[in-house]
Amino acid sequence: MIDPHVHLRDWNQADKETVFHGLFVAAACGFDLLFDMPNCNPPLTGRGVIERRLGLAADAVERIKRETGRDIRYGLYAGLTSDEAQIREVVTAWNELFPNVVGLKLFAGNSTGDMGQVSEERQRHIYHELAKDGYTGVLAVHCEKESFLLPQREDPLDFSTHSLARPIEAEVASVSDQIRFAEEEEFRGILHICHLSTVESLPLIERGRADGLRITCGVTPHHLLLCSEDARNRCLYAKMNPPLRDEAHRAALFGALLDGRIDWVESDHAPHTLSEKEKGACGIPGFSGSLTLLQSLYKAGIPEIRLRSLFGKRVLDVFGLPPQYITIPSYDECSERSEWAAMQYPYDSYRKYHS
Repeated sequence: MIDPHVHLRDWNQADKETVFHGLFVAAACGFDLLFDMPNCNPPLTGRGVIERRLGLAADAVERIKRETGRDIRYGLYAGLTSDEAQIREVVTAWNELFPNVVGLKLFAGNSTGDMGQVSEERQRHIYHELAKDGYTGVLAVHCEKESFLLPQREDPLDFSTHSLARPIEAEVASVSDQIRFAEEEEFRGILHICHLSTVESLPLIERGRADGLRITCGVTPHHLLLCSEDARNRCLYAKMNPPLRDEAHRAALFGALLDGRIDWVESDHAPHTLSEKEKGACGIPGFSGSLTLLQSLYKAGIPEIRLRSLFGKRVLDVFGLPPQYITIPSYDECSERSEWAAMQYPYDSYRKYHS
């Protein structure tokens, strides 16, 4: 399986998780390729730090192979700012280091790591520069429009109110912005909308595709399996960006996946320490959830060929990676591996499924 959206921490965030630990858990769960996001500390926004990260991962991969016999591969996204020289640097890194550098990541709204390029002017400028520099790879975007956020509506004692502070309209407006900027600036790459939390974004994506834009979208296990009501249970620590939605929206998004409207599953694996989660940090471990979702899809009767597409083959096709057979665990294997993965972290938002 492939997980194209993880946050493995390490370096100044090694108390949350190391690259070795994340790769080790993923390999034991049945993943053989991960794409790491750039909002670690320090962030992956320059050639030097990117090469250091790739070296760190290569050592971890070799150690896992030596100690367990398991093979796992690692790629990363380079992060974008609005600085023209920085954009050229990471485009060059992608050109020269692909597939180790799999693509570029834009945070159109602030999240963990404060890498947000939140103004429309900056976002448009990034698309303009990428077009000018001839970038044709994947641009993954975290879509939440800052001007639509309502922080005053959040109660820090009730994680379910996070969905009120970061409403559906913020995601939909940002998705609309990214499509408009990509079309107007003649972006020649593939626009990927990360971790959809609401089905309302899908008509925009489908319209863009019909208009000739190369555009894909992913969805996480937590947005498919959990809803904002679950976030009221504080022991689940179910707080992330974008937030969980109500049950009706969760069910609609799950239905869209069953209907073939979503390209792939991405865990958005993003661990924190328990003390950070108590203080309201956004992000949850994801490998357990991916396996729990896979079980739910087995129950829904999705054919195995479609499961292999959702958990890897579509990623290979979109990124232009060499074809490989995507192996997925059986239903029973998912149960054992999911429970084991949950125990590797100090909390697990999917524990309702493990009781």
